[in-house]
Amino acid sequence: MAESVFRRFSQQITLIGAVVLFVLPLLGIPPTTYLTLTLAGLAMGMLLFLVASGVSIIFGLMDVLNFAHGSLFAWGAYVGFTVFSLLMPWVEADSLALNLAVFLVAMVTAMITVALLGILLERVIVRRVYGNHLFQILITFGATIVLVELIRVFWGPNDEVMRVPLTFRGNWDILDVIVYRYRVICIIIGLLVYGGLLLILKKTKLGTIVRAGVEDRDMVQAMGHNIYLLFTGVFAVGAALAALGGLAMSLFSLQVYPDMGGTYLLFAFIVVIIGGLGSVTGSLVGALIVGLTYNYVAYLVPWAAAGVNILIMIIILLIRPTGLFPAGE
Repeated sequence: MAESVFRRFSQQITLIGAVVLFVLPLLGIPPTTYLTLTLAGLAMGMLLFLVASGVSIIFGLMDVLNFAHGSLFAWGAYVGFTVFSLLMPWVEADSLALNLAVFLVAMVTAMITVALLGILLERVIVRRVYGNHLFQILITFGATIVLVELIRVFWGPNDEVMRVPLTFRGNWDILDVIVYRYRVICIIIGLLVYGGLLLILKKTKLGTIVRAGVEDRDMVQAMGHNIYLLFTGVFAVGAALAALGGLAMSLFSLQVYPDMGGTYLLFAFIVVIIGGLGSVTGSLVGALIVGLTYNYVAYLVPWAAAGVNILIMIIILLIRPTGLFPAGE
């Protein structure tokens, strides 16, 4: 009954929920602080979207539950950390061009490295358990343990400080609203990734083939397409998005540590459950809900910040078990 009502009035309910999410915190937060928290929540939401979108497309297009996604996230952060360490003069240079260059080099290196690692995982272990969710969970959880231990072997067990490029630091004071520079960059990156994913999945032949392979693998193979090669590519893209999320989040939190993937993987699963597994738009909406809610509640009731998103997830599951924007709708 509740789900049928949501289907009939989904746009109206979503709109009302969005208005409540944005306006209700104003009752307890001064306007300038509210705007600062909103920008912080949008930035955090975009970073969570980078992680959650990889989880979502791997499940939505491949029907694979990948619990190794968090460790791939951590690998992306550490590869970026290594690039920054090697090019520290560029990081500390008072030059936007050099800072952008080192960030792009770190981003490309992290994404390529972790994408290759994702290809190895898919070919060696994941391909053997297609269609069996229980085995997927067990085998990817085992891969997580191995990957995290490899981080400790290569980079050591201790936390490391992540240095933000010089021109990315600091903030602008606009009418008493504090706008942090790096948070604006995070929002831009998230929007670009969202637009790119939609463009590829909805407007290209490759996206059509991949989506068709989800519905009927045998038919796609009969038409001459190597569906397993396509699925390897999808897994590599998901791994690359995890790496991008790891690099961006490490700059946001100013640290890297071996187990960092576990924390953000939990947030990623909350996001995709709220938004709907397999939906890129759902991942974006879910990530923004989690990011904004966390920041508002952390300011008003700090002890409830972590639990409020789980509460939101439970409420949405009770109303709509498939999430706000399930794939195919």
